[in-house]
Amino acid sequence: MRKIYLDYSATTPVKEEVVQEMLPYFTETFGNASSIHSFGQDAKRALENARSRVAATVGAASDTIYFTAGGSESDNWALKGVMHANKAKGNHIITTKIEHHAILHTCEALEKEGFEVTYLDVDAYGQIDLEALKAAMRPTTVLVSIMYINNEIGTMQKIEEISKIVHEGGAIFHTDAVQAYGNVKIDVGTFGIDLMSISSHKIYGPKGVGALYIKKGIRIHNLIEGGAQERKRRAGTENIAGIMGFAKAAEIADQNLEAHVSHLIALRERLVKGILASVDYVKYNGHPTERHPGNVNVCFEFIEGEALLLSLNAKGIGGSSGSACTSGSLDPSHVLLAIGLPHEIAHGSLRLTIGDFTSEEDVDYTIEALKEVVQKLRMMSPLYDRVQGGK
Repeated sequence: MRKIYLDYSATTPVKEEVVQEMLPYFTETFGNASSIHSFGQDAKRALENARSRVAATVGAASDTIYFTAGGSESDNWALKGVMHANKAKGNHIITTKIEHHAILHTCEALEKEGFEVTYLDVDAYGQIDLEALKAAMRPTTVLVSIMYINNEIGTMQKIEEISKIVHEGGAIFHTDAVQAYGNVKIDVGTFGIDLMSISSHKIYGPKGVGALYIKKGIRIHNLIEGGAQERKRRAGTENIAGIMGFAKAAEIADQNLEAHVSHLIALRERLVKGILASVDYVKYNGHPTERHPGNVNVCFEFIEGEALLLSLNAKGIGGSSGSACTSGSLDPSHVLLAIGLPHEIAHGSLRLTIGDFTSEEDVDYTIEALKEVVQKLRMMSPLYDRVQGGK
């Protein structure tokens, strides 16, 4: 059976060049970077080399990059670390209703501690209203956290304009750039970013490695106490092999960005055009142009996303749905509800994300498979039967 992976926003395969970069750090340069002997110092040099390489991809100084276990950890550290370190200034956070749960759940945890959170609405495309952001700013606003590109519908926010509003209001700006990093060119200085979360496994690097960019001068509490690693902010022996893989993946992504984006956009448009032309009662979600280059998020009426995913999987196609089975009930995506979709349509969501290893043949096969699967599932739907009958 043909196997087609179209879930690159969930994770990516590790590129061969990245694997080769990592291998020596398992068996040759295996020392603890905190040790003073030559084995440890070799690892230390590799660590700082990787830090400089990652920093260069976002226009940052190397000592502003702190390695973490991934995007979720970076998000948690940014929000909790900044809010706890700046209690004297205020207790207010601003974010959006369509953030990743690593942000939303962290905000909920902070609310239980007494912090106040404003959750901004978004428009039908998933973008915030800049005037609403201005209106939400308070003298007690410490932090604004708004994601660069949404992980579900792919919509991109106006990061430079947002950062200006945040700084004019005297607050700190954090962005979850996990989906943006490697898919758009980012310069933290030009964009006015104070803190930024990025992850390795979204850019063809290993899992379990990420980073938090922290602009110099930002007050933030340590993430983990216990050692001097990461300039005493995040204790624990560094995952040198993983970090080296992350650095290599970051370099490849940065060097190949233009070709990568062109490849993704061409296949995305081919996929969208094919779906809309071959299936009726379908909605294309997210901003039509200001979006992730490889993201296709659609809702099919009269069917459920889980059934669609399972049927596609049976044909060898791997995608994802915004719905998640929780406690025996199917909950629609909070992102789709936030952009104004009713529950019955949001339930039929499908996210397909294209990557470097996706081909035109993969896209064409997927279009045909979708056409067949949707038709089959709708034949079992009494609602669709009624619509076809004109009722």
